[in-house]
Amino acid sequence: MVEGSMTQGAGQEPVVRTATLRDFRVPPYAQTPVPPQAQAAPPSPVPPHVPEPNPPAPGASVPPAPGAPVPPRAPAPPRPPHPGNAVVGDEQPEGYTPTERDLPVIRRGDTVQVQTVPEPRPVAEGSRGPLFVVGDVHGYLDELIAALGEQGLIDADGNWAAGNARLWFLGDFTDRGPDGIGVIDLVMRLSAEAAAAGGYCKALMGNHELLLIGAKRFADTPVNSGAGTATFQAAWLLNGGQKTDMERLQDVHLQWMSRLDAVVEEDGHLLMHSDTTAYLDYGSTIEDVNDTITAILTRNDADECWDLFRKLTKRFAFRDEGGAQAVRELLTTYGGQRVVHGHSPIPYLLGEVGTEEGEDSAGPVINGPHVYADDLAIAMDGGVTMAGKLLVVQLPLHD
Repeated sequence: MVEGSMTQGAGQEPVVRTATLRDFRVPPYAQTPVPPQAQAAPPSPVPPHVPEPNPPAPGASVPPAPGAPVPPRAPAPPRPPHPGNAVVGDEQPEGYTPTERDLPVIRRGDTVQVQTVPEPRPVAEGSRGPLFVVGDVHGYLDELIAALGEQGLIDADGNWAAGNARLWFLGDFTDRGPDGIGVIDLVMRLSAEAAAAGGYCKALMGNHELLLIGAKRFADTPVNSGAGTATFQAAWLLNGGQKTDMERLQDVHLQWMSRLDAVVEEDGHLLMHSDTTAYLDYGSTIEDVNDTITAILTRNDADECWDLFRKLTKRFAFRDEGGAQAVRELLTTYGGQRVVHGHSPIPYLLGEVGTEEGEDSAGPVINGPHVYADDLAIAMDGGVTMAGKLLVVQLPLHD
């Protein structure tokens, strides 16, 4: 993905223009160099037996002769076609948060412009920048842009402005909200911009990434859910799948999602999407877990992918009695001093009743992460899908 466009005429330097969020373009044209033209030697005052001056060195720029034709630039490659709409399935899988079967698509207006953006963070050569984490986004692109801007991570045009800062997304980019593919496109672009600035922007695998991958790859292929027959397509729709996301989903998005890590450790924080100990089923080290999950997605077996999705959809392992011990088991196995996760909305963790469609959402006002399980776990899903807040915070937390 390219963040700017380049135009070049004969004898002109390239001009780079920074793209906006809605201005994702195909790679710049490969400008065919103008072949050097032979030029007539000027009359020489030296005697005929004196040799001519040396020709230009190889690779030196030689201007074209006046009036010489300039080859036209190559045409832009066509955009890949979009896949068709999803079809609503008939089976309702067991054990998943239900939503309306065919949620209306919320039409976004123009991209929100951040009114007040802090000054860009200076890049200290050779140092590690501050660490930020982002909770579940679920297609709420405007809210994400506003939250990143409030932290000074992007500027008013949506470009990376944080120098060598480190930014981790905890997964669940799509479903329920209006523009999941727009969220993925933004994260992919910021990854390139952050790397160029000496920082990085990375992302973890969430259960909704697994759900979208499965819905695209396997559609209505029956899988063994443990409680009868189910399909990825039915589960995706029941969990807020948006038809516009499926229509805009391209191979580059699928490849990017399929290669995401599931667990990482940063500055003593064990980052993962789901508040579950099911990660222990996939390896005794962080590297083992990530390699195993990548291998499962590579094998492309519907039942195996469904089992992975089912396990990473589990929640509340750290909330109730024994929750602190469950966190300690993960920390002992994988390292770190605190688990940081998304997946379970904070109102759910606090025992509040509500829905993820924003109905009856008179629960607590969420202003920040929820620290619990003997201060060993930090929940980052502020419940943006239920009139909550999309959280972007810097770690470590200062209590």
